[in-house]
Amino acid sequence: MTTFDSGPLDRKLTALETAARLGEGRVSEEGLASAGQVVERARERRRLSADHTVVGFFGATGSGKSSLFNAVTGHPLARAAATRPTTSEPLAAVWGADGSEALLDWLEVSHRHQLDGRAAGTEPSGPWSRLLGQRWSRKNDQPGGLILLDLPDFDSIAVRHREIVTRLAGQVDVLVWVVDPQKYADAALHREFLEPLAAHRGVTLVVLNQVDRLAEADVGAVTASLKGILAQDGLARVPVYPASATTGAGVEPLRSAIAEVAERRSAASERLLSDVRTAAKALGAGDAGGVPAGVGKADEARLVDALTEAAGVTTVVRAVQRSYRMEGGRRTGWPVVRWATRLRQDPLRRLGLRRGDDPQRGTNRAPASAADDPRLHRSSLPERSPAQQAQADGAIRAFAEVTGAGAPDAWRSAIRRAARSHADTLPDELDQAITSTDLGAGKGSWWWHVVNALQWTALVAAVAGLAWLGVLALAGYFQFEMPPAPAVEGFPIPTLLVFGGLAFGLLLALLMAPLVRLGARNRARRARRRLRAAVSRVARDRIAEPVTAEIERYGAFREALAAASGRH
Repeated sequence: MTTFDSGPLDRKLTALETAARLGEGRVSEEGLASAGQVVERARERRRLSADHTVVGFFGATGSGKSSLFNAVTGHPLARAAATRPTTSEPLAAVWGADGSEALLDWLEVSHRHQLDGRAAGTEPSGPWSRLLGQRWSRKNDQPGGLILLDLPDFDSIAVRHREIVTRLAGQVDVLVWVVDPQKYADAALHREFLEPLAAHRGVTLVVLNQVDRLAEADVGAVTASLKGILAQDGLARVPVYPASATTGAGVEPLRSAIAEVAERRSAASERLLSDVRTAAKALGAGDAGGVPAGVGKADEARLVDALTEAAGVTTVVRAVQRSYRMEGGRRTGWPVVRWATRLRQDPLRRLGLRRGDDPQRGTNRAPASAADDPRLHRSSLPERSPAQQAQADGAIRAFAEVTGAGAPDAWRSAIRRAARSHADTLPDELDQAITSTDLGAGKGSWWWHVVNALQWTALVAAVAGLAWLGVLALAGYFQFEMPPAPAVEGFPIPTLLVFGGLAFGLLLALLMAPLVRLGARNRARRARRRLRAAVSRVARDRIAEPVTAEIERYGAFREALAAASGRH
């Protein structure tokens, strides 16, 4: 048994299925439905006989389609009469019975006539038996099969007849359109059938029937006029056969053309390939063929900048700076007044951002409890203001517009949806990114320890001097004889200790204040970089990557469409 030429057809069907899957929710439902129907129909047709070529005769009321069908088959099978319609059910003339039953069942054709000499009342000496026998003997070891279908009128007033014609127009392998000199330009025929099936011109034949009603000199003119109309329908290369079922003129050339198609046994594959191309075109309707700009570094940087502000990073950075200054003052300030700074709450603690790195608990230690786990912790940052929310939404929208520029409208909408796919959880994720960032707030500068030691040394010296002077004063009060205090350049050492310790401590605190402010600015810049990197990871994971995936999906969709339609 002959099989279908599965290589190109398999690839194109797979490509069409892929394009339909990628286009779900992004292209028209009509296009998706058409692609699904083509794939399903192709699977069914390929499951059935590849040895048989199915040729359908289509025509309008009064075109003489049934009479021509009888003339071509050489047998009075179809009912032809003056009353209309003459054909209410599809009628099949079959050559080669083996394998035809399942195919005709799929076509839903119950009226069948076997004409290869094995059916009762049919002789093998008929015109088709002789013609096909000659061709098969020259070309093939095993003869194939041919099925001719006479169908109801496509313009029948009976809705069921039109439904049958429409269904079989999508199932037969070869379409033979029968027109007459009076209605060959009928708008319904061209608008509803020929124009939509223009992609199937390789498996389409047109017959100008009833030429016996024309003067011999007019046949050429009417045929040329018909060819011109077909060219407007996209069927410029479709052969047109002038014929007359009444006189038999032109019947033999038409019969030979059909026999040649049956001999090649490729009409079914050609029809399916045309169906795939047509479905691919419908699936890509509205696709201007543009290529989206994609995610650029500058675009992502602008998005991160906007989200950084909207997430309250500036507030956190200010808190880091104030926290450093407060802690630096405690470590390097004059010990006598340090207690005053402890009355103020740490800005980071007020924001809920000082836990595991608290200097009183050590730095970089594991969370002491689940409450310290940043993944489970929420900051106490103020709720985003409407202006911040609008800023974030605007940045996401602008990012989607810029990255999706150039794509068709449907896919640009999909890119916008991808950009906002995590909009509901984005505030929480940004907050968690901030709480999980190591702000370095509990890590003091190394020189704090040196200054702190000097401060305490100066304070101890001042206290020692005061104690010394106190002892001398108390001894004098009780009239004890005490040796005089040693002096340096005429200044008693106890006095020097007091004033020197106090002056040194105060001066050291004043000198360290600018260094603390400078360190606070450096710490704030470092915290901003880390926070921005954390926000950047969220923006990349929740916005940039979904957008990139959508753009890559569009690229794969276009590639699949190109493969299905045969375009490069």
